[in-house]
Amino acid sequence: MTRERLYLFDTTLRDGQQTHGVDFRTADKQRLAAALDGLGIDYVEGGWPGANPTDSEFFAQAPALGHATLTAFGMTKRAGRSAENDDVLAAVTNAGTPAVCLVGKTHDFHVTTALGVSLEENLANIRESVAHLVALGREAMFDAEHFFDGYKANPGYALECLAAARDAGARWVVLCDTNGGTLPAEIGAITRAVIAAGIPGDRLGIHTHNDTENAVAGALAAVDAGARQVQGTLNGLGERCGNANLTSLIPTLLLKEPYASRFDTGVTREGLGRLRAASRLLDEILNRVPNRHAPYVGASAFAHKAGLHASAILKDPTTYEHVAPEVVGNERIIPMSNQAGQSNLRRRLAEAGIAVEKGDPALARILETVKAREEAGFAYDSARASFELLARATLGRLPRFFDVERYRVVIERRRNAQGEMVTLSEAVVVVHVEGEKVMSVSDSLDPVTAEDQGPVNALSAALTKDLGRYQAYLADMHLVDFKVRIINSGTEAITRVLLDSEDGRGQRWSTVGVSANIVDASFQAVTDAVLWKLIRDGAPKAGE
Repeated sequence: MTRERLYLFDTTLRDGQQTHGVDFRTADKQRLAAALDGLGIDYVEGGWPGANPTDSEFFAQAPALGHATLTAFGMTKRAGRSAENDDVLAAVTNAGTPAVCLVGKTHDFHVTTALGVSLEENLANIRESVAHLVALGREAMFDAEHFFDGYKANPGYALECLAAARDAGARWVVLCDTNGGTLPAEIGAITRAVIAAGIPGDRLGIHTHNDTENAVAGALAAVDAGARQVQGTLNGLGERCGNANLTSLIPTLLLKEPYASRFDTGVTREGLGRLRAASRLLDEILNRVPNRHAPYVGASAFAHKAGLHASAILKDPTTYEHVAPEVVGNERIIPMSNQAGQSNLRRRLAEAGIAVEKGDPALARILETVKAREEAGFAYDSARASFELLARATLGRLPRFFDVERYRVVIERRRNAQGEMVTLSEAVVVVHVEGEKVMSVSDSLDPVTAEDQGPVNALSAALTKDLGRYQAYLADMHLVDFKVRIINSGTEAITRVLLDSEDGRGQRWSTVGVSANIVDASFQAVTDAVLWKLIRDGAPKAGE
């Protein structure tokens, strides 16, 4: 069977920017465009030139893309003026991109109510705008806004709008479920009706929103019906509930039947292996904690917690995995928890470089300790580094680098030189390292902004301030996430703190602390993070 070409259109830099709380800088958009190009995306929609300073600056400093076609977004010309004299359309064409995507109304209600023009005037606006792009030598695309709602209200007029764009020379006519309320079966049926009405599938695209949690399914339904361009965003970013998630769609189209055998895309297997990194890059730019449970790319997408599952995974990963994690740049995780069995435990220890023979009594001791500590509030399935330290300690294999004798934190609230009330934390940590007793003091002020970063920051800085020969191992370590959970209620509440730390190589690890005192729980997690990095990087033990 001849394989068909399926085109992927990313609109993260435009639709994604409409997400509540998202505000890209030009440099952010340039980094993302390069990452999308590296994946093998066919079209990267950079934004709406002229609509805001960031988008205008992005197109003025347009990145050179090796595979993807950079696309500018705009709207069809306004009624009462020609396409050549429409200043909004001119700003879009002046961006100089090889492709331009224009949005236009296809729902009669929106034409007469929102635009306030006649149905015929709207058709003329579509026709003349697309023809203008074609005359300029641009690849023209038409986003049929509110198409599915428009088709259900007045199918004849909605189809006339598509035909106007097609006849004017549009390379792609894209069906948009703008409100996100059309379900997959209906999307499939209407897409087939559009093709039957004369819009070829190889010139037809799909653009879905996720307001019913069906955007990915809706996009697949349109592909099944014959559409050959798929639009979406990384991580499902987008207005309201988001757009179709390309991070889920891409591996589904490449790895799942019937799509894998039927279609070719611009994304190669090598590019697919960079999918998780692209997803994480977006989260990093937005300063968001990645969704652990995201399909394909989430940290828990291939995590096997149940003892029965983990045991089967050791025999054959396909028992509980629908694809191999490395194909999308992810990894398998066998976390430790009170549900773990010995086969799970041995596998996890082996991954940490800790060899324990089958049947070793120490395995039972580790499991008992894990279960007892999780009963007390620890969570080792979310803190792999702390689990490794616990296992090493139980086995008598935990290296000693330093010993903490005591610590103290003082929090002060006072007026600064401007008369404003500010807080300041000062920490003292006393450690024994290399045969010496060392007292380190640090405060919580950011050296650049002079703002208070809190008592945990002061403690961390004091702990790592003067550890002698170990300083070099800790220089590139920094905290990337801090989560606090109250385990029970009342004045006797227990606090669990989970820390994510990262180093200069991008290695990330998680640690946990539990205490009735939030600062003490945090210090436990910080200390574990330091110890794990020293072990991982091969720091010499005390006395060596």
